[in-house]
Amino acid sequence: MTHIALATAATAGMIGSIVLTATAGDILTASAMRQVGDLDLVRARKGLVGAAAAVITNARFGLGVLCLALSFFALLFAFSHRDLSLIGPAATSLTFVTNALAAKFFLKENVDRRRWTAAIFVCIGVALLAY
Repeated sequence: MTHIALATAATAGMIGSIVLTATAGDILTASAMRQVGDLDLVRARKGLVGAAAAVITNARFGLGVLCLALSFFALLFAFSHRDLSLIGPAATSLTFVTNALAAKFFLKENVDRRRWTAAIFVCIGVALLAY
């Protein structure tokens, strides 16, 4: 492989790791909050400390926070090694697209037509940035 091909593969890998861990973190924390339920009701029954404990002791929530932290540090690493003008927009916009897909298939949320249209435009924008 040439130097350019290696750099391109490394950039794609960095963006992919940021997007994957951010999406996993978002989906895991959303799923955890669904398991916990309405925090106002939990707080009314168990108090503020009980509501905080219900969230913090949820395994999915902890795993989601870990994934989000990994995503943040992967983003910092990518910013320090690659072009900020590509990494930032590509990672955040592709995370938007993967969050829509994951919400539809993992959380069984209703993703409306406007969000899918926005996701398509995001993909077009990322493609334009890459070339």
